[in-house]
Amino acid sequence: MINIKQIHHVAYRCKDAKETVEFYQKMLNMDFLVAIAEDRVPSTKEPDPYMHLFLDAGQGNILAFFELPNSPEMGRDENTPEWVQHIAFEVADREALLEAKAELEAKGLDVLGITNHGIIHSIYFFDPNGHRIELTYKTGTSEQMKQLKEVAPAMLAEWSQTKKAPAHAAWLHETEFAD
Repeated sequence: MINIKQIHHVAYRCKDAKETVEFYQKMLNMDFLVAIAEDRVPSTKEPDPYMHLFLDAGQGNILAFFELPNSPEMGRDENTPEWVQHIAFEVADREALLEAKAELEAKGLDVLGITNHGIIHSIYFFDPNGHRIELTYKTGTSEQMKQLKEVAPAMLAEWSQTKKAPAHAAWLHETEFAD
């Protein structure tokens, strides 16, 4: 039986390897761990030079990027809204999130939020490659998490039939939509 221990790394494409490393070092204080570069892809043996970067995202989590100079210019899935695909990092608490928001704004980034998701609170911004980044802290209780896990199968079943948002967990965003 497969027994996954954790995500080793998640890899994204970047436009410029140096700019990407500097952004994550400066904006999120990530340590630059490893760079791997080859002229051929080890798994497929295709001739395709690349730079593969690995950054420390904390507690054994690794964020990786590929710069691919011989591929067409990087874009994004234009059929998917910008807010959907994102990388989320957890901070300790509300104070840490507020401090991060102030620091990022002082460094010139546009930061959206704080958004209350009921069980987490989050801020959002973009890296130089157009990847949306979320910083979040947990606020959910063990009871709330248990309730969400219990209703998840019913929500998925209803969604798969109707393609309309089930109301089982509508309480999560009550404060965001109270206006």
